[in-house]
Order: sequence, then structure tokens, then C-alpha cells
Amino acid sequence: MTRRTFLGLGSNEGDREGHLDAAVAALPDVVAVSPLYETEPQGGPPQRAYLNAVVELATDRSPRELLVAAKELERRAGRVAGERFGPRPLDVDILLMGDLTVDEPDLVVPHPRLWLRRFVVAPLADLAPDLVPPGALEAAHGGIRRLDPRP
Repeated sequence: MTRRTFLGLGSNEGDREGHLDAAVAALPDVVAVSPLYETEPQGGPPQRAYLNAVVELATDRSPRELLVAAKELERRAGRVAGERFGPRPLDVDILLMGDLTVDEPDLVVPHPRLWLRRFVVAPLADLAPDLVPPGALEAAHGGIRRLDPRP
């Protein structure tokens, strides 16, 4: 069954935009990509600002298959295990998969902090305003700046 699925992408090491572009190009079943947002890190050591985006997929992959694909994209970008909330060349999170719910030790869908993070809620609202609860953007945390559309 094909599900309307949303992934959150973030990067704050190296060629941030290049890492995001490479991830989008490697993803299956892409329907749309949000504008880029620059966001201040949430916790962790002092580090560079992130670039964030949300990608919409129409996919029949399982949550587990998407998690494996996300981890492979992170690995290819050069991500290694490090400090929680530390800098990273690429972070890929499964945000929503239709009305599917998953609660496993290493995979929770919908993402448990989805509505708390402005850097996810704002780009999600660009792609799917129908899925964003009223007041969610205002209630979410973090400073963000929408970047000009790319040519």
C-alpha cells in the first residue's frame, strides 16, 4: 500500500546544501521537497547552524525499510556515531507515514518530537498544511529562517 510519507532532513557539517541535495536525489518515490530553512542547533555543543528541509514521498516501503535507507544515506554523507545533538553532515528522520504508528526501541512513527520542533513543522506546513494542527507552528521551539528559493 502506498503511503504519504514525510522525512525530515538536516545538515550542519561540510557542504550542508550538497548533503541535502544528494539525499533527496537518492530517495525513492519523491513527490515534493520543501524550501530550505536555516536553524540554530537545539542542544548539544556549540556548532554551526543547520539547513533543514522536509521531503514528501509516496511509497510502499515499510517503516523499517525506510529506516535502513535513511541510515545508509547518513552513512554515505559521512555521519559517524557521536555526541547526542552534536554536529552531523546528514540527519534523516521519518516524521509521518500516513496514519501508520510504530513504537519500537529504535523506530517511533510519528516522530515523537515532531510537533515540538519548528525546523520540522515549518517545512512540513509548506508541503502539507492540512496535516499541521492549528497553532502547532507557533507552539514549536527554535529559531528558523526560510531561505530564498533556489534558482
